[in-house]
Amino acid sequence: MTKFGFKIRTRNGLTVDNLVIHGRDEADAERKLGQMYLHFEILERRVLQEQEETPAFEDIVSLIASQDKPSTH
Repeated sequence: MTKFGFKIRTRNGLTVDNLVIHGRDEADAERKLGQMYLHFEILERRVLQEQEETPAFEDIVSLIASQDKPSTH
């Protein structure tokens, strides 16, 4: 998933900045935005970050376990 940032103008004329929406692509993020804000205008859009694959539970546990081992000095 990718994070998209938006700055919009609502139907009442208010500007809302720093809206972050996750989406498969820009169209998916805009669709989700439209579900939250009816009759809005996009003033600015940007791609914030490509979401990396989430690490497996086992990888996290092994990382924690390796940090808990006492050092032999």
